[in-house]
Parts: sequence; structure tokens; C-alpha cells
Amino acid sequence: MSTTAVLDGPKRKVWGGGNEPLNASYGKLMMWFFLLSDAFTFSALLVAYGMIRFTYPGYAGPAEDFVGSNEYWPVPELVFDAFPFLHGVHIPLGFVGLMTFILILSSVTMVLAVEAGHRNDKDAVVKWMLWTVVGGFAFLGCQAWEWNHFIHGTDTGSTFRFLIDGDWVSQTVKGANLSVNEYGPAAFAQLFFFITGFHGFHVFSGVAFNFLIFYQAAVGKLEQRGHYEMVEKVGLYWHFVDLVWVFVFTFFYLI
Repeated sequence: MSTTAVLDGPKRKVWGGGNEPLNASYGKLMMWFFLLSDAFTFSALLVAYGMIRFTYPGYAGPAEDFVGSNEYWPVPELVFDAFPFLHGVHIPLGFVGLMTFILILSSVTMVLAVEAGHRNDKDAVVKWMLWTVVGGFAFLGCQAWEWNHFIHGTDTGSTFRFLIDGDWVSQTVKGANLSVNEYGPAAFAQLFFFITGFHGFHVFSGVAFNFLIFYQAAVGKLEQRGHYEMVEKVGLYWHFVDLVWVFVFTFFYLI
């Protein structure tokens, strides 16, 4: 069975094992394998979150009476209820909803970029890739603000009791870090920083890849190759990042 490379139009094929699986190129197959392994990683993290989450009881009293407690898991709509430039106005999950909308919209622009690549429309590819990069930066900016708000906490904080050297000591906690969390158990803050940070790293990587492909399209390098398959490859990664966010959003903000 020959593995000699053959030319097929502008593409150079190296697959020598018969029909290509799913009619996909080697590069796209490798991207699918990478995304599958990454999906296992995120699945393990979210399963761990779910198991730890349900070791704590949920708060069942009136929402207006809720305060941070080591005993209860935080109520997401009361933790993430602030919106930039609207100090004192409570909009439960409003800002994270905006973040989700921005990321989904960037998936739409990526679809349009891939479609333009199929038509070999350089100008359209450049335009939609640029908007995808802008959407990615906007999401990262929103996430940075959300982290800052979570770390600094409320103006009043919450009073917790800690057992220190056999004595119970009351202490006011403001904000959240890896050791203490104004809104509830420290495990919530630890998982929040790690999982949303891990996803944010993926978004940042995706923005870097998207910008690289945007640049190559703008200077005509992809046009010289005769195809825009690289747009499809980074598009697969970007859609995966968006899909993962749907699960992260569900676990952290809705459960």
C-alpha cells in the first residue's frame, strides 16, 4: 500500500491508507483528537466540581437574608449580581449573561469566516476573523472585571467563625482568594479560579491563534496556498472553547 504523496489541485495529500476518514485532512483529524483529549480534561474538572458542590447543603432561605457562610454553598445569582458602572444595582447573572452572549456571537463570526474561506473570499475572511478576535478580547476583558469583583468582594464582607488553637474566633472576610471566601466555602473560590481560569487560558490561546490566521489572511498568505483550511482548524478550536463555556456557565452559575 503506497504512502507516496500525490498532488490534488492546490493541496498536497499524504494520506496513503485508502479513503480519508470522514473526508477530513490530516490537520483537521489531529485537531479533533486534541479537542477530544481536552474535553476529557474539562469533564474531569466539572465532575470534580459537581461532587464537591453536593457535599455542601444549598441555602434554602429567603434570598434577601443570605450571607456568606462556611456551611452553605454560595448562591450564584447573589454572588455574581454586579454590573460595571451600575454600582448598587443588582442584576443577577446579568454580566455573565453578557459574557456568554459575546462568546456565542464570536462563534457566529467564526462560522461566517469559515464560510467565506470556502468561497475563497479573502476580504470577507479578514473581516470576520477580525470581529472574532475582537469578540475574544471583549470576553477576556469581561472575565478580568468579574475576577476583580469576586476578589474584592462586597463593601461589608461576611463574618465567619474559625477554630484557631481550640478557640472559636470571629473574623470579617471581604472578597475571595484560595484560602478564604466571603461568599461561602473556600472550595468554591478555588474551583472558580481554577476552572474559569483554565477556560480563560483557552480563550486567550484561541485569540492568539485567530489573530495569527487573521494576519496571514490579510497579507495574502492563505490566498497563495489556494485554500483557507487553517480558518477551519482554528474554527474547530474556537467552537470547542465556546461549547465548554456553556457547561462552565451551567455548573457555576445555574446549579
